[in-house]
Amino acid sequence: MSKATSIAHPMQGLIKYHRLRDEALRLPYHDSISVATAPLSTRTTVEFGDFGKDRAVIDGKEAEGRSLERILSVVDHVRRATGTREKFRMESVNSFPSGVGLGASSSGFAALATAASAAAGLRLEKNQLSALSRLGAGSATRAVAGGFSRWRMGTRHEDSYAYPLAGEELKMDMIVALVENTKQTEDAHREVVKSPLFAGRLSYLHNALAQMDEAIRAGDITRIGSLAEADTLMLHAVTMSGPSGMIFWKPETLSVIGEVRAMRKQGTECYFSVDTGATAYVNCTPGTVGEVDKRIRALGIKTMKCTVGGPSRLTEEHLF
Repeated sequence: MSKATSIAHPMQGLIKYHRLRDEALRLPYHDSISVATAPLSTRTTVEFGDFGKDRAVIDGKEAEGRSLERILSVVDHVRRATGTREKFRMESVNSFPSGVGLGASSSGFAALATAASAAAGLRLEKNQLSALSRLGAGSATRAVAGGFSRWRMGTRHEDSYAYPLAGEELKMDMIVALVENTKQTEDAHREVVKSPLFAGRLSYLHNALAQMDEAIRAGDITRIGSLAEADTLMLHAVTMSGPSGMIFWKPETLSVIGEVRAMRKQGTECYFSVDTGATAYVNCTPGTVGEVDKRIRALGIKTMKCTVGGPSRLTEEHLF
C-alpha cells in the first residue's frame, strides 16, 4: 500500500440533478450536465497502512457522522476491490468555502476516489473512477470527468458515470458571487419528489438535456448560459414547493439576478445560475467578464473569477 494525492475542481450544474431514485448507489432520476470551475480546487491525500483506526480530516476538522459515512462508502469499495483490510488516513483541503453552494462535495469525492484508488494500487478507467466517486456524491462523477460533462443516470453501479462533452478548449468565463448560507443538499434532495412540480421537471428534462448537449458541442456560450439560467429557475421552483418550502436564496442572491438582467438589457451578455444554495454563478461570453465582475462587486458582494477546469488528476504534492 502507498500514498497518493489528487486534485479536482468543483462543478457548476448547468442542467442540474435533484433527487436520487436509489440512495444507496446514488443513482439519479435523470442525466445531468455541468462544467468544472477552475481555479477552485480540492486537494486530497490518502494513505493505507497499519494505523489504529480510519481517520479523515477536512479543512483541519475531523470528519464524523454522516460525513465519515460518505467517505467510507468510497474507501470501503476500494478496500473490497483490492482485498485489503488496511486502515486509511485522509486529509483534504479546499481552496474555497464549503457548504455554500460551490460544489465542495463534487470536488471532494472526485479527489478522494482518485487518490484512494491510486493509493491502493487499483487501476481504473476514467468511467470506473467516475462511478466510484458517485458512491460519495453524485456530482463527483462530473468532477472526475472535468470540463463540460454529462452524467448518465444508468441502471446499476457500473453504468452510472460521467463522460466529457467538451474540455478546457471551450472557453467560458464565470463569476462566482459568493453568498454564504449553509445548507444541506441531501435534505433538499429527499423531499423534492413530494413537490407538485417534480413530475413537470422530469418531463421538461429530456429536451433541456438535448439542447444543452447540442449547445456545448457547438461551443455556443450564449445558448449554454440561457439554458442554465432557465434550469436554475425550474430547479429552485421545485425546491421551494416541497413540503418544507426550502428557500436557499438570500437577498444578495436576488440582487445578483436583478443585476444580471439589468446588464443584459444594457448590452452586456451574461447569465445567472444557482445550484443548491445561495451563491450565484454568472456565466459570461468572451470579453464581458471584467464588466460583470465590476458590477457584481459594486453590489457589495465578494466575487471569484473562474474558468473551465480539467478532470481530476494525481499530483506529487502530498498534504502529509
